[in-house]
Amino acid sequence: MSEPSEEQRYIDEMARRRGYVLDYHKIMVKHDVEFMRAADHIVNAAYLDQRTLDRRTKELIFIVSLTVLRAQKEHIVSHIRAALKTGCTSVEVLEAIEIAYPEAGAVAFQWGMEAWREVVQPDGIEPSPGVIP
Repeated sequence: MSEPSEEQRYIDEMARRRGYVLDYHKIMVKHDVEFMRAADHIVNAAYLDQRTLDRRTKELIFIVSLTVLRAQKEHIVSHIRAALKTGCTSVEVLEAIEIAYPEAGAVAFQWGMEAWREVVQPDGIEPSPGVIP
């Protein structure tokens, strides 16, 4: 069996460290692994390395910032899943998304809410029959 390529080893390492990889990670590692290593270095320093904030807190911050920026839903979903794996409850994640509402508005909030709904799959409640004409 042949040895995995440098790119394969790196994407596997990223997946282990982060607990996820995004589509753009896969493309960048294959086509410009040196750039991806440099960008990943910053992510490690700000996000993955244990410093003062724990991973759980960082995930909640990521969810809020990605929601406010209206990042790709896949990106928000990956951090919601990561937050849940760190022990955050679905209600805590929702509360973090709600922080986006006063500053970024309803549209940003709804975008984050849709990502949360995809992961958590909560039940809703319908209006009583006849309430809506």
